[in-house]
Amino acid sequence: MAEGHGGAKGAAAHTGAEGGPKAPFPPFQKDTFASQLVSLAIAFVALYLIVSRVALPRVGSLLDERQNKIDGDLAEAQTLKEETDRALKAYESELAAARSRAQAISTETREKLNAASDAERKTLEERLTLKLAEAEKTIASTREKAMSNVRGIAADAAAAIVQRLSGVVPDGTSVKRAVDASLKGQA
Repeated sequence: MAEGHGGAKGAAAHTGAEGGPKAPFPPFQKDTFASQLVSLAIAFVALYLIVSRVALPRVGSLLDERQNKIDGDLAEAQTLKEETDRALKAYESELAAARSRAQAISTETREKLNAASDAERKTLEERLTLKLAEAEKTIASTREKAMSNVRGIAADAAAAIVQRLSGVVPDGTSVKRAVDASLKGQA
């Protein structure tokens, strides 16, 4: 194996075919250079025509369709936004109207209840005033009866006290006069 690497035969195997100089790479050959440039120009023009007449219009139409779709979606979104804004304004105005109606109803109800309460309170006060006047009359008559009884009781008590202390039964008219004089002095 070592012989294959170091010999002259092995070097010739790596450089080309045996027995002669090696041919240059075809694109770098001077005698075919002009024809290669013409072929390149024809291929470039053909590729340009194919791309400009077939591929670019298709891509352009796709881009136009996408742009039209986007513009349509944006217009639809704007329309929906405007409808939503109108609906929101209508909702807010209805809500404000409902609140004002509710406020008016509550004020009216409060006024009616206050009027009914005042009327009931006045009626109750009148009834209580009548009952109070009757009670005062009853108290006054009871007081007069009690005061008339007090004179009799005071006269009897004074007569019993005088009898017990002095041992003599006092005269009823003199006891009544003394009690009357005593009651007039306190009144």
